[in-house]
Amino acid sequence: MAIAEHKHFSGAPRINRMLALHFRNSLPWRLNNLPGGLYDVGLMTDQIGEVFLATSVKRMQLSEDDIQKCLARLSDEQIWHRGGDHENSIANLLLHLEGNLRQWFLHGIDGQPDVRVRDSEFTLSPSQECDEVRRCFAATLAECRKVIGSLPTARLLEMINPQSTGNWGPMTILEAIYRIVSHLQLHQGQIIMLTKQLMGTDLDLSLPRKR
Repeated sequence: MAIAEHKHFSGAPRINRMLALHFRNSLPWRLNNLPGGLYDVGLMTDQIGEVFLATSVKRMQLSEDDIQKCLARLSDEQIWHRGGDHENSIANLLLHLEGNLRQWFLHGIDGQPDVRVRDSEFTLSPSQECDEVRRCFAATLAECRKVIGSLPTARLLEMINPQSTGNWGPMTILEAIYRIVSHLQLHQGQIIMLTKQLMGTDLDLSLPRKR
């Protein structure tokens, strides 16, 4: 496997043969440990799909981690709270994300039945216990990570149409994953913002800002 030397990294020529072999045979290790000054040329060709899938699974896990940290701070009443009928509660967003992930990943990619009832995700009044909403969201997201994590890279250019009654139309599995992981992160940001407003405080989910 070729490892290209960055012009600012003088240690590259001294990487021994055993370490190079480890890079070639262990993608998760490589993603976490390859020095920033080195380019793994092999990743630019046949393993780009593997990196994309592994990164998508990682981003889904990180999004869930932040969402769960928010939920742990809130009461059931706060999770179902709406500022007005024109707004979504955090519970609505969890129901929406669960339905969206299930339809696009479990139905569209994994071939499971499409059981989504989208309008029910935006109910104005509490329709389920918060524990059940949280359980379903976590279980579906875990199943989606498993589906994406085990997906053969050869399927990334396969065309699918998970939401045949929607406006998106057919697209590659690669684009569908990109779109739905981004959709999860979009609503993750909304949940963080709503939690800050409900708690009246910073959450310090990343680097705390100076006070």
